[in-house]
Amino acid sequence: MTKADIIEAVYEQIGFSKKEAADVVELVFETMKDTLSEGEKIKISGFGNFVVRDKKARVGRNPQTGDPLTIEARRVLTFKPSQVLKDALNEASDG
Repeated sequence: MTKADIIEAVYEQIGFSKKEAADVVELVFETMKDTLSEGEKIKISGFGNFVVRDKKARVGRNPQTGDPLTIEARRVLTFKPSQVLKDALNEASDG
């Protein structure tokens, strides 16, 4: 599913104009991006949690040459689905 598909779903289900649906979807994604970039968690009840974690620098290896190299410190985004979402996914695959 793409962002355009989400906009289309909002347009069809809510009855907004396509422009309004696009604006709402853009606003939601911008708000999420801004919140995560500030290091805050996003908890969506019945869906899951988005969390930004800081990873420390570490030594790794080049898989082709085996030479050691430093992997720089970075921030990573993790998603943990809620039990409600997990149950819904499992029900869908059981049917």
